[in-house]
Amino acid sequence: MNKYDLVLYDLDGTLQDSVPLIMESMKASYDIVLGGTDRTDEDMMSFIGKPLTDTFWMHDEETKARLIEAYLDYNCTKMKQNVVPVFPGVYDFLAEIRSLGVKQGIVTSKLEASAMITIDLLELGQYFDDMVFREATKRAKPFGDPLIEAAKRLGISDMKRVLYVGDALPDLLSARDAGCGFALVGWTKMPMEELISQKPDYLVDVPERLPCIINGTEL
Repeated sequence: MNKYDLVLYDLDGTLQDSVPLIMESMKASYDIVLGGTDRTDEDMMSFIGKPLTDTFWMHDEETKARLIEAYLDYNCTKMKQNVVPVFPGVYDFLAEIRSLGVKQGIVTSKLEASAMITIDLLELGQYFDDMVFREATKRAKPFGDPLIEAAKRLGISDMKRVLYVGDALPDLLSARDAGCGFALVGWTKMPMEELISQKPDYLVDVPERLPCIINGTEL
């Protein structure tokens, strides 16, 4: 018997190696709208995994809207050029977990239109029973609402039977708020020491370990 009935995945930095493009897009949006910014990389990195409205929260509404528009235009243009790869081993563990009869889904803070660019290009959609985007819930990560919504859609009422796989602090906090398990990917580009200090339930140090977590076996 599998330990979990549903595995949900963050998208950026977890399945696809898009964090470098996200950072590039943030900086480009500031260059386009304001001629640059004095925000540090560390500051901007801390907003990865959160909605864009949070990323630019410190600006007035007009400036925020212009920054978001510039970000989406730049980011989507680059993604359509197929510059974002999946991490090594992702297709393999998605296929193996699917073969176990476990449902899988994506829960991301990205808007559906932008998220689907890479999901389609990378042919990721075939592995998932449902996908929850930013528009699906009023509250986004770090609240647990998107995870609860995904489980509800897929007929899972016991959140302890759900595992969320992510790479950033908002993912971990969302999983805790929803009452499900959390697995941190070892290929995260976020500060690993900080994430480990939050005591995730699992560390997926190599991709092959994730199916073992699901079916309760050793690698």
